[in-house]
Amino acid sequence: MNYVTLNNGLKMPQLGFGVWQVADDQATAAVAKALEVGYTSIDTAMIYRNEVGVGKAIKESSVPREELFITTKVWNSDQGYENTLRAFDESLERLGLDYVDLYLVHWPTPQFDQYVDTYKALEKLYKDGKVKAIGVCNFEIEHLERILNECEVKPVLNQIECHPYLAQNELKQFCAKHDIFVEAWSPLDQGGEVLADETVKKIAVAHEKTPAQVVLRWHLQNNTIVIPKSVTPSRIEENFNVFDFELNAEEMEQINQLNINRRKGSHPNDMNVR
Repeated sequence: MNYVTLNNGLKMPQLGFGVWQVADDQATAAVAKALEVGYTSIDTAMIYRNEVGVGKAIKESSVPREELFITTKVWNSDQGYENTLRAFDESLERLGLDYVDLYLVHWPTPQFDQYVDTYKALEKLYKDGKVKAIGVCNFEIEHLERILNECEVKPVLNQIECHPYLAQNELKQFCAKHDIFVEAWSPLDQGGEVLADETVKKIAVAHEKTPAQVVLRWHLQNNTIVIPKSVTPSRIEENFNVFDFELNAEEMEQINQLNINRRKGSHPNDMNVR
């Protein structure tokens, strides 16, 4: 496992396990398999409605809590200072934990303009020791600038849609300049066209790896944190086995050139669902 050091000194596994679109009754088995394979970072969210299942897997696991890195998120309908504090307590109860390692604002939802107050609630949770680190998801540069200007605690990371067809270069450069890590959701383009791309397939053959392993390796070598999701045991294992090879500079550049700025998800300025 590779680890990154966040801007508050906390160490975080660079490869984690995501449970977006995993039903609560499936989450326990999927997370249990991930922990068995060697993942220690698990990423969930209130809106995924699987915090109970994730918590059950953690409780039943033989991995000590202090060796795990658990992330969850405050949903759009819970934004605002007091609402966020309440939502956090509810997430903690569903997970069955005393603290989480990382708590994130799920979307800025700029139409409602509550993300600064919401983030200030995260700052209180951080100062009170209920979370070890705080950050954001799906924040564009203008949203990050407000947090940096109006809040006290710098986000440790920004979790965004990122894959070879959506490289997010400008946002990555801004985050790097401010010592904020980028964490990629849908790092494999949700198993889409990226994995069928001829460039990716050719590099995979050269390394005797799968296209998914090549794309994950590209993220890791770009200093990006990744949280691939799967409920298939063989794929959970496959996605973990990415530390025994390296892409050369030419291969990295070939994948970099695939960027077409194409999203699978919503643009953050248009995502105002509550």
